[in-house]
Order: sequence, then structure tokens, then C-alpha cells
Amino acid sequence: MITKLLHTRYRVDDLERTVKFYQEILGLREVRRHKSPRGSELVFLKAPESEELIEICHFPDSGPVKVQTDLTHLAFEVPSLEEFGKHLAAHGLSYSDGPVMKDDGSGFAFIDAPEGYEIELMQKPGVYLA
Repeated sequence: MITKLLHTRYRVDDLERTVKFYQEILGLREVRRHKSPRGSELVFLKAPESEELIEICHFPDSGPVKVQTDLTHLAFEVPSLEEFGKHLAAHGLSYSDGPVMKDDGSGFAFIDAPEGYEIELMQKPGVYLA
């Protein structure tokens, strides 16, 4: 039986561009980097309040990455979708979908990460947009 989720892997064509996005836009921290025995370049990233890691993998031998629409996404909690939207704008980015807000102050929105992966941002109830 398993005991916990350790990491999720996303394969990418441009490792450094993707790592920079996750660090500068999402605020993730690189916790380790190495080359696997088969030659994959691996970077492990962590959100400030999470135990699980995101493994970004560059393995050119497997061919170019082609992410299908609505195949998968990562979801992260943010204190305020409004404030995160301002952070995105400061980097020349915007939400690709949303935000969609509910009466209880919760909401969600999406941004597009490099390689075409979607990132969902979720705001917990109790925070209201101005």
C-alpha cells in the first residue's frame, strides 16, 4: 500500500524556460537537480507550504513534447486571485481563463505554462474581490 504522493512529473522541451516560469511566476523553489541514469535532466520544485514536489524532466531522446488540450493540470492555492492577477500583469501575463468567483469568496482561474501545460489557481472561501 502507498503512504503518500511524492512528486508529479512533467516532461518539457525547454527545461530552463520552464523552471524560470515556475520560480518567477509561481514562486516555487528548486530543491534539487540531477541527471538520471538514462540521461534525463531533472529539476524538482516545491511550493512553499507543500510536501509534494513537481519534477520537470528534459529528455530529448523521447521526441518533442506535445501537450493535448485539457489533458492535465496542476492546481495551486493563492491567497487572492485579484492580487495574483496583478502579479501576472507585472510580468506581462494574464489569466487564460477566469477568474470565476463564487458567492463565498472562493474562485479559480487558469494560466498557461510553457509547453502548453495548464496551471489552475484556486482561492479559498472568505477572500472577496474588490
